[in-house]
Amino acid sequence: MKRVVITGLGAVTPLGNTIESTWKALIDGVSGIDEITRFDTDGLPVRIAGELKGFVPGLFIPQKDINRLDPFIHYATASAMMAVEDAGLGHDPGLDPAAVIIGSSRGGIVSIEVAMDGYLSGKRPFFSAYLMSQSTISMASSYIAMRLGIRGQVLGISTACASGANAVGEAMRLIRDGEVDIALAGGAEAPVCRVAVGGYASSGALSRRNSEPKRASRPFDRQRDGFVIAEGACVLVLEEMDHALSRGARIYAEVSGYGRSSDAFHQTRPDVNGEARAMENALRDAGVAIDEVGYINAHATSTPYGDRVEADAISRVFGKRRDDIPVSACKSMLGHMLGASGAIEAAITALAIYKGMIPPTINLDEPECDLRHVTSTMNQDIEVAISNSFGFGGINTVLVFKRFEG
Repeated sequence: MKRVVITGLGAVTPLGNTIESTWKALIDGVSGIDEITRFDTDGLPVRIAGELKGFVPGLFIPQKDINRLDPFIHYATASAMMAVEDAGLGHDPGLDPAAVIIGSSRGGIVSIEVAMDGYLSGKRPFFSAYLMSQSTISMASSYIAMRLGIRGQVLGISTACASGANAVGEAMRLIRDGEVDIALAGGAEAPVCRVAVGGYASSGALSRRNSEPKRASRPFDRQRDGFVIAEGACVLVLEEMDHALSRGARIYAEVSGYGRSSDAFHQTRPDVNGEARAMENALRDAGVAIDEVGYINAHATSTPYGDRVEADAISRVFGKRRDDIPVSACKSMLGHMLGASGAIEAAITALAIYKGMIPPTINLDEPECDLRHVTSTMNQDIEVAISNSFGFGGINTVLVFKRFEG
């Protein structure tokens, strides 16, 4: 069975328009949450989100295509092109047979909302010929393939908030099974619009801490009241180990395990058994014992029920070891990037291993869940780490990463 490594990272997030600036902000404990500027929030109970700042799609996409593509595709394409450059594959014809797998929960929801607003108001009494293609979830993967000349497998994945993690896991399987040597995998989301913010707010999932946005996302804290919606994307270059070594590529970490499970329980409420089973499946797939795990990047969205269930699942899997394993939640600073969250958290977990540093959970003033919380940046040698991603409908996905040993 072939080994799979990470050789490139690219991201645009509420904390920065590169993976480097995002990582620095995380390590510095900076929040990317603020008041919504993208649209008029009048009448909505939630007025905060994690928006991209200063992102210029024209750096990556021709102007004619910008107008024909939803923002989530802009974000995915930018991230993919930066990841390919980071991997040293920018002009490599070997990309031709690669795979592209991008996950998204909401796809082109912004384009659909704009089109409906224009049509119903009479300002634009016709629909664009590009509306259906620009809002299709798989178009992110397809357009990346067009931009980079990739003629291998192209997949779009939509498994709610686990989409990005599933994309990485499925890419790992393609490489491990010998179908491709290189895969671009990740997630993208552009949900900062009235429909998504209003819909999630109505479900009771979003924080209403409008008066202090930078303190609104507070995973595992006793005063948490919901997640903060956010936009962005992250793409990882996954590569077969010998292929990466043969070209002298830098290797961030090895992707060694991929576990999935279904709660078969509820549309929105998670189940401890399903989450625990996904962690166990991932560790088994990686051939890793619980004593080897040195860091957990938690899904931890900041919802009252969800964080408690995840903490219970971690306790169930790791037993007394939960007191020894550092746990942190990137969403305290990034917000919840929905289908992109599993991808950016996979990248951050790989960087934590590569750099020997664990980013903190901020806004954790009164820990409610009994775990070893990291509340300030920690220098830590990590041999094995896991990243949890759980989605609506009881979709559970866990990735295992190892320090690369050549």
